[in-house]
Amino acid sequence: MTKLTDISISRRALLAAGATGAAVLAMPNVLRAQDRSLKVGAYGGYFKDSFDKNVFPEFTKATGIAVESVAEPTGEAWLVQLQQAANAGEAPADVSMISQTSMLKGQATELWAPLDAAKINNIDALIPTFINKYPDDRIAGIGAVAWYVTLVSNTDVYKEAPTSWAFLWDPSNADKLGLMALVSNSFLLEVTAKTFFGGTKALDTEEGILKAFDKLAELKGNVRLWYRDEAQFEQALKSGEIPMGQYYHDVTGLAIADGFHVRSTFPKEGGILDSGCWALSKASKKVEEAHLFIDFMSQPSIQALVTRKVGTAPTVKRSLTDLTDAEFAAASSEIDPIIPRYDMQVEKADWLSEKWTELIVG
Repeated sequence: MTKLTDISISRRALLAAGATGAAVLAMPNVLRAQDRSLKVGAYGGYFKDSFDKNVFPEFTKATGIAVESVAEPTGEAWLVQLQQAANAGEAPADVSMISQTSMLKGQATELWAPLDAAKINNIDALIPTFINKYPDDRIAGIGAVAWYVTLVSNTDVYKEAPTSWAFLWDPSNADKLGLMALVSNSFLLEVTAKTFFGGTKALDTEEGILKAFDKLAELKGNVRLWYRDEAQFEQALKSGEIPMGQYYHDVTGLAIADGFHVRSTFPKEGGILDSGCWALSKASKKVEEAHLFIDFMSQPSIQALVTRKVGTAPTVKRSLTDLTDAEFAAASSEIDPIIPRYDMQVEKADWLSEKWTELIVG
């Protein structure tokens, strides 16, 4: 199954670095030891480069702990590597940025060392959605970054912004849409449930899922492209060839900044909010350093820095940050989001993929 953050890895190459010269951010009462270090896994390409340049050095300045960043491979390969290494008592990275589905799969093998909330002073700043827990309430991971998929449109073709995901089903959109090609990355079942069936709890049963599939199948005639290649859709959106679809809010914002006639809309049902967690390998010997790192990364000031420098949405409450309205809007929204049903995506992966092919893209 495709890792839910695969898309984000390739798109990170598109993100702008933003302004330079961030102020040094202090972390109080932290014991400094220049010989301490921590290996941190991060999505590769520009994403990792931006953390290396703008974020990790601030942690080292505040704590004296050096960060050795490791580029994570795509797909679930990193999860497999971490698991195999942990079985041998080794950790390719102490702390890694992990997709929500991989978090669940890692929980099944107790791969993630439980985190001590008492050592994460900023845990109360986090939006509860971004605290990933084992079934027995032990903390498995803490929100690292988040990003939105929204309803995007070409402004030359659509003079007015759509207000609801339901507009995708409008007959006027025949052969005009570009949608993501996989059940595991489009989250269109969740969109359908939130838009037409009162929320994603409608997906609790297979009967409810099939109802969502049937409704989703009604828009097939409106879809011109089920895309895996983001660049293909982005170009078609910019040109107006495929004037509407779902895409990344932040990348669309970059296209707007470059002068293209496109827009990103948070529908009334909310944008799709996907995210990655910081998780600690059970094989790591750097438990103290890892907790200091995760606590540091959960500071509102650091989350604001990441939003400015990397373009991701903050995982802490917006009111605790100093983000301006424009900075926040460039990455996020205060409309209640659509949260993917990661549990469903993992537990029913094969069945969902089969039905998706049979009913939607087949």
